Amino acid sequence: MQLSENFRIAVSTLGVHKVRSLLTVLGTVIGVMSVVTIVSIIEGMNEYVSERLVAEGSNTFYVDKFGMITDYEEYLEALKREDFTPEDARAVERLSPSVLAAGAVSETQKTVRYRAKSVSGVNVQGVDEKYRFVESGEAVGVESGREISREDVLRRKAICVIGQDVKDKLFTGVDPIGKEIRAGRHRFRIVGVGERKGSLLGMSQDSYVTVPISAFRKAYGTRNPVYLVVKARDQASYDLAQDETRAVLRARRKVPFSEPDDFSIMGAETFMELYRSFTSTAYLVTVGIAAISLIVGGIVIMNIMLVSVTERTREIGIRKAIGARRGEIMVQFLIESLILSGTGGLIGVLLGVAIALFVSGVSPLPAAIRAWAILMGLAVACGVGTFFGIYPAARAAKLDPIVALRYE
Repeated sequence: MQLSENFRIAVSTLGVHKVRSLLTVLGTVIGVMSVVTIVSIIEGMNEYVSERLVAEGSNTFYVDKFGMITDYEEYLEALKREDFTPEDARAVERLSPSVLAAGAVSETQKTVRYRAKSVSGVNVQGVDEKYRFVESGEAVGVESGREISREDVLRRKAICVIGQDVKDKLFTGVDPIGKEIRAGRHRFRIVGVGERKGSLLGMSQDSYVTVPISAFRKAYGTRNPVYLVVKARDQASYDLAQDETRAVLRARRKVPFSEPDDFSIMGAETFMELYRSFTSTAYLVTVGIAAISLIVGGIVIMNIMLVSVTERTREIGIRKAIGARRGEIMVQFLIESLILSGTGGLIGVLLGVAIALFVSGVSPLPAAIRAWAILMGLAVACGVGTFFGIYPAARAAKLDPIVALRYE
């Protein structure tokens, strides 16, 4: 019998029981849909985060006394370490030939008020005059007004630069330059409005107030640790800039030669590695869900095919009586199993793509549809159909035609 004829018979047979066939492929649909959806979202996030890290500057790295701490005991130990100061940033910039610039930053969160209006959870940053240059690679990063200057830092001026979100919420239709706001209990006069940065994974980067780091430490004390933002001269000198920064800071902090660093240097690759470690967990969970769904779907397909063999025992006997060989009977049932699993895989792919695009459209989570994920989903679905269809097909092929013809 021709393969096309086997395919036609299989479609016709499965079409007789449409609801049963649809319910049979449900497990396969869920498994493939889960894989395609999660892979699309995670790949989209990986692409998005990589692009943003590059946009932030691949030549930039951060130095603080904590680093990536995952243990409470490590955190308590890190608290005992010496804090960084703006003078450390100046020393790194002066003594490291591969470093273009270094800035010092300290942060806290406060409610910012102007007259009767207020914005909560604003990131108040104490910065020196080099921070914006290191962060953006530009000498000026303001839309209007001016940036924080060296004089502002030296004289501890109570001035600030605000982000676009703060401007929009507190100064609708009003020029904020020269106005005075309160960040917590302390007052600062606005001298500039920063350029709009947009959001990162749904989190706004424009809800901030930057003040001179000297004024910040005077207003909020020294309990908020200072970290350093360092920019290498170019990508080629990136690793050397980190080594030079490490040597300068170890000398300033009097770390013995035999002792490890009492600070941490983190670059874009550090954050990307940490991010991928989190997303790998999602991959594992997805693989687990998909595996369970596909196994359940395969078992359901096998059971339904066994029921089909029982229902069609007389048909199998007639086909064998008129000359059908074992291989032809086996191929017939394998094709039916493949159609069931392949259809489930195709529906799962379509639903997975649709869900990923929907999530991307209504939330900040990006999505990237990968051809390899679609092909993998279809291949695994067809593989499951083949594996779990072998036993029912073999059982049908082994039926004795005389016994089959007697079956009622």
